[in-house]
Amino acid sequence: MRRICLPVLPLLLFSSAACLFGQSGLSPYAHSLAPYVPSPQNIVDRMLEMANLKPGETLYDLGCGDGRVLITAVQKYHVHAVGVELSDKVYKRALDKIATYGLQNQIKVIHGDLLDVDLSSADVVTIYLMRTSNESLRPRLEKLLKPGARVISHDYAVPGWKPAQVEETDSDSHPHTVYLYIMPPTKANKS
Repeated sequence: MRRICLPVLPLLLFSSAACLFGQSGLSPYAHSLAPYVPSPQNIVDRMLEMANLKPGETLYDLGCGDGRVLITAVQKYHVHAVGVELSDKVYKRALDKIATYGLQNQIKVIHGDLLDVDLSSADVVTIYLMRTSNESLRPRLEKLLKPGARVISHDYAVPGWKPAQVEETDSDSHPHTVYLYIMPPTKANKS
């Protein structure tokens, strides 16, 4: 019998649902790069520590879910925070949670596709997407992020990039991996 790691199970369920609905065009996740699976708070804390955030910097959380990364970043590190969320339901949940903390003037949440967002002002980008989604996102990150910007990925590496730091950690007895990438000081000339 094969054992399935907990973070993989939601992805398998998501993939199955996408296949079932995708053929009929009914999928609510047709443009989604990952299902909604919240990062545990201790993983969020570690991701933000690894990002080495400084007050006044700008953090983008792509696929921000319920806003926990944004809220933690603003409260602990005094940064500007921007989230991007595609799902109507999850977007509304994020806005409600942010309002509960009274942070609606400090956090902006964009309701839309993360592949359409201008990331050029980002100092830090956090992601918890699938590996193939990270691969799709990589050219935009390379094109839009400034040298020295940090990308923090929960559980899934960015194919083709060498991490500056990789950390294995547990949450509720489930293993998690956090990857830190730093954009190179100079970008290749793209024609």
